[in-house]
Amino acid sequence: MIKIAPSILSADFSDLRSALNLCDAGMADYIHIDVMDNHFVPNLTIGPAVVKSIRFVSKTYFDVHLMVTNPQGLLNAFAKAGANGITFHIEAVDNPGSLIDQIKSLKLEVGISLKPATPLEKITPFLDQIDRVLIMSVEPGFGGQGYLPGANERISEIRKYLNEKCLDRVLIEVDGGIKLHNAKEVIDAGANVLVAGSEIFKANNPIQTIKDFYQLTE
Repeated sequence: MIKIAPSILSADFSDLRSALNLCDAGMADYIHIDVMDNHFVPNLTIGPAVVKSIRFVSKTYFDVHLMVTNPQGLLNAFAKAGANGITFHIEAVDNPGSLIDQIKSLKLEVGISLKPATPLEKITPFLDQIDRVLIMSVEPGFGGQGYLPGANERISEIRKYLNEKCLDRVLIEVDGGIKLHNAKEVIDAGANVLVAGSEIFKANNPIQTIKDFYQLTE
Protein backbone atom coordinates (compact mmCIF):
# COMPACT_ATOMS: atom_id res chain seq x y z
CA MET A 1 0.00 0.00 0.00
CA ILE A 2 1.42 3.36 -0.98
CA LYS A 3 1.44 6.45 1.20
CA ILE A 4 0.33 9.85 -0.05
CA ALA A 5 1.99 13.04 1.16
CA PRO A 6 0.25 16.21 -0.05
CA SER A 7 2.75 19.06 -0.28
CA ILE A 8 1.41 22.26 1.23
CA LEU A 9 3.88 24.21 -0.91
CA SER A 10 1.07 24.24 -3.50
CA ALA A 11 -1.68 25.07 -1.01
CA ASP A 12 -3.22 28.47 -0.33
CA PHE A 13 -0.92 29.90 2.36
CA SER A 14 -3.65 32.27 3.48
CA ASP A 15 -5.79 29.31 4.50
CA LEU A 16 -3.57 26.42 5.51
CA ARG A 17 -6.19 25.23 7.99
CA SER A 18 -8.54 24.39 5.14
CA ALA A 19 -5.73 22.70 3.21
CA LEU A 20 -4.92 20.48 6.16
CA ASN A 21 -8.58 19.68 6.69
CA LEU A 22 -8.77 18.52 3.06
CA CYS A 23 -5.76 16.27 3.61
CA ASP A 24 -7.33 14.76 6.70
CA ALA A 25 -10.64 14.23 4.90
CA GLY A 26 -8.79 12.42 2.12
CA MET A 27 -6.99 10.33 4.77
CA ALA A 28 -3.52 11.34 3.57
CA ASP A 29 -0.70 9.59 5.41
CA TYR A 30 1.67 12.55 5.63
CA ILE A 31 1.69 16.31 5.30
CA HIS A 32 4.79 17.18 3.28
CA ILE A 33 6.35 20.47 4.39
CA ASP A 34 9.01 22.00 2.14
CA VAL A 35 11.40 24.28 3.99
CA MET A 36 13.58 26.45 1.74
CA ASP A 37 16.13 29.08 2.72
CA ASN A 38 16.74 30.96 -0.59
CA HIS A 39 20.33 29.73 -0.42
CA PHE A 40 20.40 25.98 -0.96
CA VAL A 41 17.52 26.48 -3.41
CA PRO A 42 16.28 29.73 -5.00
CA ASN A 43 13.09 30.06 -2.99
CA LEU A 44 12.03 31.02 0.53
CA THR A 45 9.16 29.24 2.23
CA ILE A 46 8.09 28.51 5.79
CA GLY A 47 9.87 28.07 9.10
CA PRO A 48 9.27 26.48 12.50
CA ALA A 49 6.76 29.13 13.61
CA VAL A 50 4.35 28.22 10.81
CA VAL A 51 4.78 24.50 11.49
CA LYS A 52 4.05 25.09 15.17
CA SER A 53 0.87 27.00 14.31
CA ILE A 54 -0.49 24.34 11.94
CA ARG A 55 0.42 21.51 14.31
CA PHE A 56 -2.71 22.45 16.27
CA VAL A 57 -4.84 21.97 13.15
CA SER A 58 -3.84 18.42 12.19
CA LYS A 59 -2.61 15.29 13.91
CA THR A 60 -1.31 13.84 10.63
CA TYR A 61 2.39 12.96 10.35
CA PHE A 62 4.43 16.08 9.52
CA ASP A 63 7.06 15.17 6.93
CA VAL A 64 9.52 18.09 7.02
CA HIS A 65 11.85 18.36 4.03
CA LEU A 66 14.77 20.70 4.75
CA MET A 67 16.09 22.22 1.54
CA VAL A 68 18.53 24.40 3.44
CA THR A 69 22.25 24.97 3.66
CA ASN A 70 22.47 24.46 7.42
CA PRO A 71 19.99 21.76 8.48
CA GLN A 72 21.79 21.23 11.79
CA GLY A 73 20.76 24.66 13.00
CA LEU A 74 17.05 23.97 12.49
CA LEU A 75 16.60 20.50 13.97
CA ASN A 76 15.62 21.49 17.50
CA ALA A 77 13.24 24.19 16.33
CA PHE A 78 11.35 21.88 14.00
CA ALA A 79 11.28 19.10 16.56
CA LYS A 80 9.71 21.46 19.08
CA ALA A 81 7.31 22.77 16.43
CA GLY A 82 5.85 19.32 15.91
CA ALA A 83 7.75 17.59 13.11
CA ASN A 84 7.47 13.80 13.05
CA GLY A 85 10.22 13.24 10.53
CA ILE A 86 13.02 15.36 9.07
CA THR A 87 14.64 14.84 5.69
CA PHE A 88 17.86 16.63 4.83
CA HIS A 89 19.82 16.90 1.58
CA ILE A 90 23.02 14.92 1.24
CA GLU A 91 24.53 17.84 -0.72
CA ALA A 92 24.11 20.19 2.26
CA VAL A 93 26.15 18.36 4.89
CA ASP A 94 29.74 17.24 5.41
CA ASN A 95 29.00 14.57 8.00
CA PRO A 96 25.67 12.86 7.24
CA GLY A 97 26.17 10.22 9.92
CA SER A 98 26.40 12.82 12.66
CA LEU A 99 23.28 14.60 11.44
CA ILE A 100 21.37 11.32 11.32
CA ASP A 101 22.33 10.69 14.95
CA GLN A 102 21.20 14.20 15.93
CA ILE A 103 17.78 13.71 14.32
CA LYS A 104 17.36 10.31 15.97
CA SER A 105 18.27 11.80 19.34
CA LEU A 106 15.22 14.05 18.96
CA LYS A 107 13.02 10.92 18.56
CA LEU A 108 12.24 11.79 14.94
CA GLU A 109 12.33 9.65 11.82
CA VAL A 110 15.16 10.40 9.41
CA GLY A 111 15.22 10.86 5.66
CA ILE A 112 17.95 11.70 3.16
CA SER A 113 17.18 13.46 -0.10
CA LEU A 114 19.27 14.13 -3.17
CA LYS A 115 18.99 16.35 -6.21
CA PRO A 116 18.38 14.80 -9.65
CA ALA A 117 22.04 15.09 -10.72
CA THR A 118 23.56 13.76 -7.49
CA PRO A 119 24.91 10.20 -7.85
CA LEU A 120 22.98 7.63 -5.84
CA GLU A 121 26.28 6.37 -4.44
CA LYS A 122 26.38 9.47 -2.24
CA ILE A 123 23.55 8.13 -0.08
CA THR A 124 23.95 4.35 -0.19
CA PRO A 125 26.41 4.21 2.77
CA PHE A 126 23.69 5.67 5.00
CA LEU A 127 20.59 3.80 3.87
CA ASP A 128 20.81 1.27 6.70
CA GLN A 129 20.63 4.13 9.23
CA ILE A 130 17.53 5.97 7.98
CA ASP A 131 13.77 5.56 7.57
CA ARG A 132 13.30 6.96 4.08
CA VAL A 133 15.15 8.16 1.00
CA LEU A 134 13.58 11.06 -0.88
CA ILE A 135 14.21 11.04 -4.63
CA MET A 136 13.76 14.47 -6.18
CA SER A 137 12.12 14.06 -9.59
CA VAL A 138 12.38 17.80 -10.31
CA GLU A 139 15.03 20.38 -9.53
CA PRO A 140 14.15 21.45 -5.97
CA GLY A 141 12.88 24.95 -5.36
CA PHE A 142 9.44 25.38 -6.88
CA GLY A 143 6.19 23.46 -7.15
CA GLY A 144 4.33 22.70 -10.35
CA GLN A 145 7.31 21.38 -12.35
CA GLY A 146 7.24 18.46 -14.76
CA TYR A 147 8.50 15.00 -13.85
CA LEU A 148 12.10 14.58 -15.04
CA PRO A 149 13.01 11.78 -17.45
CA GLY A 150 15.28 9.30 -15.74
CA ALA A 151 13.70 9.57 -12.29
CA ASN A 152 12.07 6.16 -12.59
CA GLU A 153 15.43 4.56 -13.31
CA ARG A 154 16.87 6.10 -10.16
CA ILE A 155 13.93 4.83 -8.13
CA SER A 156 14.38 1.33 -9.56
CA GLU A 157 18.10 1.39 -8.78
CA ILE A 158 17.51 2.37 -5.16
CA ARG A 159 14.75 -0.26 -4.86
CA LYS A 160 17.12 -2.93 -6.16
CA TYR A 161 19.81 -1.88 -3.69
CA LEU A 162 17.39 -1.91 -0.75
CA ASN A 163 16.09 -5.34 -1.71
CA GLU A 164 19.59 -6.77 -2.08
CA LYS A 165 20.62 -5.39 1.31
CA CYS A 166 17.39 -6.57 3.01
CA LEU A 167 16.46 -2.97 3.77
CA ASP A 168 12.82 -3.19 2.70
CA ARG A 169 11.82 -1.19 5.79
CA VAL A 170 13.39 1.93 4.21
CA LEU A 171 10.72 3.83 2.31
CA ILE A 172 11.33 5.37 -1.08
CA GLU A 173 9.62 8.75 -1.28
CA VAL A 174 9.39 10.65 -4.58
CA ASP A 175 8.83 14.39 -4.84
CA GLY A 176 8.20 16.48 -7.93
CA GLY A 177 5.85 16.34 -10.89
CA ILE A 178 3.72 13.52 -9.49
CA LYS A 179 0.36 13.41 -11.25
CA LEU A 180 -2.43 10.87 -11.46
CA HIS A 181 -1.41 10.05 -15.02
CA ASN A 182 2.19 9.12 -14.12
CA ALA A 183 1.87 7.93 -10.51
CA LYS A 184 1.40 4.26 -11.42
CA GLU A 185 4.74 4.11 -13.24
CA VAL A 186 6.43 5.73 -10.24
CA ILE A 187 4.88 3.12 -7.95
CA ASP A 188 5.88 0.32 -10.33
CA ALA A 189 9.46 1.62 -10.28
CA GLY A 190 9.52 0.99 -6.52
CA ALA A 191 8.20 4.07 -4.74
CA ASN A 192 6.33 3.76 -1.43
CA VAL A 193 5.48 7.42 -0.77
CA LEU A 194 4.22 9.90 -3.35
CA VAL A 195 4.52 13.63 -2.69
CA ALA A 196 1.93 15.56 -4.69
CA GLY A 197 1.32 19.28 -4.52
CA SER A 198 -0.33 21.04 -7.43
CA GLU A 199 -2.13 17.87 -8.56
CA ILE A 200 -3.99 17.84 -5.24
CA PHE A 201 -4.36 21.46 -4.23
CA LYS A 202 -5.13 22.81 -7.70
CA ALA A 203 -7.73 20.12 -8.34
CA ASN A 204 -11.45 20.83 -8.34
CA ASN A 205 -11.87 18.15 -5.68
CA PRO A 206 -8.66 17.70 -3.65
CA ILE A 207 -10.21 15.07 -1.37
CA GLN A 208 -11.23 12.88 -4.29
CA THR A 209 -7.83 13.38 -5.91
CA ILE A 210 -6.10 12.02 -2.81
CA LYS A 211 -8.44 9.03 -2.88
CA ASP A 212 -7.75 8.56 -6.60
CA PHE A 213 -4.05 8.22 -5.86
CA TYR A 214 -4.74 5.44 -3.36
CA GLN A 215 -6.98 3.64 -5.83
CA LEU A 216 -4.07 3.25 -8.25
CA THR A 217 -2.86 0.26 -6.24
CA GLU A 218 -6.20 -1.37 -5.57
